[in-house]
Amino acid sequence: AQQIALTRPSLVRRLVLASSAPQGADGMHGWAPEVIDAVGNPETSPEEYLSVFFTGSPASLQAGRQTLQRIYGARSEDRDTVTNWATREAQYDAVCTWGIPDHAKLQRLSCLRMPVFVANGDSDPMILPHYSHLLAGLIPQARVKIYPDSAHGFLFQHHAEFAADVDAFLGGPR
Repeated sequence: AQQIALTRPSLVRRLVLASSAPQGADGMHGWAPEVIDAVGNPETSPEEYLSVFFTGSPASLQAGRQTLQRIYGARSEDRDTVTNWATREAQYDAVCTWGIPDHAKLQRLSCLRMPVFVANGDSDPMILPHYSHLLAGLIPQARVKIYPDSAHGFLFQHHAEFAADVDAFLGGPR
């Protein structure tokens, strides 16, 4: 989304960036070892998924289990194809490339002139919250919201609040 807004800004009236970091930020070249341990293998258990996408609090874990139930229990037909290991490896390669430190790539975010809503969980181990603040600080019309007691899956855990926040942001003054 950041790249589209930079390359074709006339196509983007408002931009929502969820669990996103600025390209070129120091420290973004790969995931933390605990994230790799949890999701960096071909088979990820529900508990491993929960450890990255939700915090260890009872409320967050309950929200995580409810999310898994919505994803896997809602229907058995017309489901998306499950991603394979090659797809997940390609995504990680893209994450690593995105995270190569590059000051020029950070600076180009100042060219974004549309309103931007940056959101993240306060305990996201994949995209640390300070990257959300950095991202918002580099974009002139950005605002940031960090959702409490949540991780990379904050938008699933706080789905009603996040949806209301996005709706208010998208419906704001033009």
